[in-house]
Amino acid sequence: MFDPSAAELKIQALENQTMAPDLWDDPQKAQQILQEKNHIEKYLTEYQNFCQEYSDLLDLSDLAAEEKDHTILQDIEAQFAKLHKKLSKKSTETLLSGPADKNNAFLEIHAGAGGTEAQDWANILLRMYIRWAERKKYKIEYVDETKGEEAGVKSVTIKLTGQNVYGWLKYESGVHRLVRISPFDSGARRHTSFASVWVYPEIDETINIEIEEKDLKIDTFRASGAGGQHVNTTDSAVRITHIPTNIIVQCQQDRSQHRNRATALNMLKARLYELELQKKESEAQIENASKSDIGWGHQIRSYVLHPYQMIKDVRTQTETSQTQSFLDGEIDTFLEAILSLKAKK
Repeated sequence: MFDPSAAELKIQALENQTMAPDLWDDPQKAQQILQEKNHIEKYLTEYQNFCQEYSDLLDLSDLAAEEKDHTILQDIEAQFAKLHKKLSKKSTETLLSGPADKNNAFLEIHAGAGGTEAQDWANILLRMYIRWAERKKYKIEYVDETKGEEAGVKSVTIKLTGQNVYGWLKYESGVHRLVRISPFDSGARRHTSFASVWVYPEIDETINIEIEEKDLKIDTFRASGAGGQHVNTTDSAVRITHIPTNIIVQCQQDRSQHRNRATALNMLKARLYELELQKKESEAQIENASKSDIGWGHQIRSYVLHPYQMIKDVRTQTETSQTQSFLDGEIDTFLEAILSLKAKK
């Protein structure tokens, strides 16, 4: 629960840090202090605004009751309902208190077996998360992408930058199952496709992850995506394999091999950190972290578009028949449901 007194004390402590004469000797740390201060100030202001709005509505309802003005009372009731909805959403945000919840995140999507059909499904999921991120005003960067031969993507990695990105998306990791009439089947038959989603936080300097050079296998190759003639004719893309865990990351977003290598190492640190988080959570999560088969046994959500319209989360039993809106990025209800469920455990 949000504690305004504690928030004010924290703001004052951060304010004292910003007054230190050596603050900008470490620009990255200075930025983190300022960002944390602004974040807490934002929450405190929102809390105070909620309290004021609630108080104003109570006063107005008392006056309307005295005047027996039922029209105004109905309007006040509607405003109370809107305020309750806003408070519920903010209440969910208070659940984002994990050690890396506030961090940016990498999101990977891999098509399962099934060729073009599965690759198209992976692309639909990518679009869904991008639409969601755009609504949140998050910055979106492509890190790596392997296109399908005919349509869609075989695999794609994007980086999402903004407040609490990882906290919101951390439980999206898992297998997503689609049932539909395939647009690639001339016989218009129903197909079941799978794609896996993997979300892990960007690691900042507050989290120390040590990687030994002897544990790494580093390969370079020619980038396959857009980027100009230079990218496509030199070995600028980088693939890093962490030998002890067999975790593989790759980056081809930049023309510079050096910068791609730095980004890939950052991704690897994030993957290793996420692996440790999931080990602590449960043995079942370890199995997911090893990225086992993309199939029936590991799914977290089903998207049925035929013979009926229904999206259902296996873990929370949350469901919706508004499939198009969901695939257009309106996924917050499902994100909030799994956060609430995990908080109760």
